[in-house]
Amino acid sequence: MAYCIGDSCISCGSCEGQCPVGAISAGDGKFVIDEATCIDCGSCAGQCPVSAIAEA
Repeated sequence: MAYCIGDSCISCGSCEGQCPVGAISAGDGKFVIDEATCIDCGSCAGQCPVSAIAEA
């Protein structure tokens, strides 16, 4: 199951650099995770300062 970024995202970008497969990109007002690319490793979730990333 892929991870997703919730509405509490502050668009800091700290998660983007942590993704080993490049599944995270800047979206409209928050960062987004491409579910088809996400490998469910959780690296991004541990990096988020506001805990906006969780398993979908």
